[in-house]
Amino acid sequence: MSRLTWLGHSTVVVDLEDTRVVTDPVLRARVWHLRRNAEVAADSLGRLDAILVSHLHFDHLDLRSLRRFDHELPVVVPRGAGALVRRRGFGEVVEVDVGEEIEIGAIRIRATHAEHAPGRGPFSAKTPSLGYVLEGRASVYFAGDTDLFAAMNELAPLDVALLPVAGWGPGLGPGHLDPARAAEALRLLKPKVAVPIHWGTFRTLFAEPAGDGPARDFARLAAALAPEVDVRVLSIGETLALGAVS
Repeated sequence: MSRLTWLGHSTVVVDLEDTRVVTDPVLRARVWHLRRNAEVAADSLGRLDAILVSHLHFDHLDLRSLRRFDHELPVVVPRGAGALVRRRGFGEVVEVDVGEEIEIGAIRIRATHAEHAPGRGPFSAKTPSLGYVLEGRASVYFAGDTDLFAAMNELAPLDVALLPVAGWGPGLGPGHLDPARAAEALRLLKPKVAVPIHWGTFRTLFAEPAGDGPARDFARLAAALAPEVDVRVLSIGETLALGAVS
């Protein structure tokens, strides 16, 4: 059965054609100055066929979370990031750039542009920020971190769009979608279903627990700008079956 499960922030388990991948797995309750209510056990994700990493920022590539997985798993990363992951003992690391395609199990995965600052720090490797389109009988777009970009319309039409709508603090810098801009993206992407991600998971040490305001704002704005799109706001750990949208 095709389905997806949101595990918080940008971590989504996607099942297509009996192939299971996870995006940007950040599982720990504490990542640097960020907190979440509970860790996610790597073995709770079940059998995986690959790990997809969109970019190297610490809330998307958490090396201590990554090392909890089977080191025989393929890890797909932006071009230039391979050495960073190989040093953690992963033998099959696939580097991709915008427009490149690979096959994992029974699905095809295409790397897409993401309008977001790349890198991991001043001395890190130069790598692009990516999104991914996963294609089986259904097509699922995982945007990673991005702002609007004109070539989004080249990805249309889609069955499902996983779109970031917030961050982990009170404000968003450049290279991010807020609820309004994520709603605008629907006009370009033309998905049947949209699922807001990258909200309500992490908070700084003394901040109040994050709420669902950004996701609800996105749903409200999407209803006005793209009423034909079915917006599904998932709770952390909730699963959406994709059979009805393919």
